[in-house]
Amino acid sequence: ISGTELSNNLYDQIINLNVDFELERVLQLKKLKNYKEVITEYNTYKGKAIIIATGSKHKPLGIKDEEKYIGSGISFCVLCDGAFYKNKDVAVIGGGNTAMVSAIYLSEIVNKLYVIQMLDKLTAEKKLINKLKEKDNVEYIFNAKVDKLNGNKELESITVNGKDIVLDGIFVNIGHMPQNDIFKNLIKLDECGYIDSDESCKTNVEGIFVAGDCRTKQIRQLTTATSDGTTAAINACNYIDSI
Repeated sequence: ISGTELSNNLYDQIINLNVDFELERVLQLKKLKNYKEVITEYNTYKGKAIIIATGSKHKPLGIKDEEKYIGSGISFCVLCDGAFYKNKDVAVIGGGNTAMVSAIYLSEIVNKLYVIQMLDKLTAEKKLINKLKEKDNVEYIFNAKVDKLNGNKELESITVNGKDIVLDGIFVNIGHMPQNDIFKNLIKLDECGYIDSDESCKTNVEGIFVAGDCRTKQIRQLTTATSDGTTAAINACNYIDSI
């Protein structure tokens, strides 16, 4: 199933379990003497334990109409959406390891693959680059950036350095941005902005736990995020029982 469908299923599950769900933007997190305080744009919530699961966002291209085509021609996860583009023409934007892994996977199933890199060379590991170069359905475009996205309801072509390329979809792999800025004055972050934690999913602040893509970890997938959720929840319950 698609990521959107899975997300909807998870939402339905917590509603069926009578969990209170509030859709509010968090502005600040505070640690007080006997509890933690979550301040949102509308309310303030208090809890003995907090689990942060803010995730990370793929870096966008930053061009007009990008939001319009996400899910309708623009994808970020080849494992999630790659199969939808079998025998079609697609492009991978980026030249690092993630982009090369995506490109290698896609080259096995798509008709034509474009690799569009803003630099004059690929920056991925040599073994990944060499593996992709074995494919005969890949075209490389260097010193290039996507200037424009074209199409009605779905993406139909992109404009790169003033030239239109007709295709069915693009995979944007130019990095990630953890959503942790509001916690930086309270919780220890690593040099890339991820919450510093070990496999216990504990942070440096007692009673505050972390799960998913917003924390330091090697693999960021739905299955590992689910595992983090279990670990963080059990440790949070144990913490509450201990105080």
